[in-house]
Amino acid sequence: MEDNKNTVNAAAQSSKAAIVVVMLCFFAMGFVDLVGTASNCLQKDLNLSNTLSNTMPSIVFFWFLIFSVPTSVLMNKIGRKKTVILSLLVTLLSLILPIFTENIYVMVVAFSLLGIGNALMQTSLNPLVSMLVKGNLASTLTFGQFVKAIASFLPTIIVPWATANVSMTFGLSWRIIFPLFTIIGIIATIALSVTPIKEEVDEGSDNTSVGGLFAEAFKLLGVPIVLLSFLGIMCHVGIDVGTNTIAPKLLHERLGMDLQGEALFATSVYFIARTIGCLTGSFFLRVLKTRTFFIISIVMMALSMVGMFVGTSKLMLFTAIALVGYGNSNVFSMCLSQALLSMPEKKNAVSGLMIMGLFGGTIFPLVMGLVSDGMGSQIGSVIVMSVGVIYLFSYIRQVKF
Repeated sequence: MEDNKNTVNAAAQSSKAAIVVVMLCFFAMGFVDLVGTASNCLQKDLNLSNTLSNTMPSIVFFWFLIFSVPTSVLMNKIGRKKTVILSLLVTLLSLILPIFTENIYVMVVAFSLLGIGNALMQTSLNPLVSMLVKGNLASTLTFGQFVKAIASFLPTIIVPWATANVSMTFGLSWRIIFPLFTIIGIIATIALSVTPIKEEVDEGSDNTSVGGLFAEAFKLLGVPIVLLSFLGIMCHVGIDVGTNTIAPKLLHERLGMDLQGEALFATSVYFIARTIGCLTGSFFLRVLKTRTFFIISIVMMALSMVGMFVGTSKLMLFTAIALVGYGNSNVFSMCLSQALLSMPEKKNAVSGLMIMGLFGGTIFPLVMGLVSDGMGSQIGSVIVMSVGVIYLFSYIRQVKF
């Protein structure tokens, strides 16, 4: 009897250790959000247009369209843990390249690798968490997003400091963020490699060809909740990347703030609000119905769009940016959990399809840049993001779990 108790305790301790390591991987997942800050810095350094500047985040998120479903095949063959380790290695390579130069071609390659690594990570890490957690999945995924958000707003703090202290950063200026994240990425890779995790196999995963799983994934789009969750995630990430990209530009346009200086504080406000949203969201999703919290979140996002449309003061614009940061912080977890829980026997395929929805991070910034250049104002970007918020209102009736 004592042996059984010891075995159970050991298993519980092992599970807790695995969750801690997985949360460190969520931190590494947040590296992808440095692309918004980096694109603004590159726009100033290389004198890029809004359209070309917004193409940089689009490059990152384009790879979700290509690699999400094939990653599901890879998970079936080598397992979720090994797939996450591979994603970390690709991410490390993407972080090393910009240390040496900010040449536009090198940055395109680096951002492409960052997108590929993140596509691999997001597709495999979420189902890995669902395997470790037996309780409230949405709450745990939201806490993971909180950890991710910490990594997301660090560049908005480090970059302005580094820009003002070039001599203290070995000439790297704002690119000092890359070696710092590289060190953390190495720690996460080693920690996950040495952590034992017992994996489960999806039912019906015998069909492991890329073509077969693409067919299976797109067949899942015929399931209403899967399709609508997919579109919800597209809108969520489009608004997320869009706000990250245009917040400093909005302050620059309306208030004349420097794009590499004071205006970057807008991105800090966004990520701080998103971080607080993820942290408190993990609590609210335990005490409130998911549907209730989803409605509150979308209303906040709608109010933020109004603020961005009409705001002409620092207070109003920062309030609007904070509202969208908090409101949008839990949308991904809620949409993803709805899809995963609706088809638990197809977690790999559903996860691959849902992460493909992050392709919205390519579509939204591109359209936002084109519309903004066409209108000669960032109001064009706000209009595009507002379309995403309107869709999320229509998704409310689908939130059940």
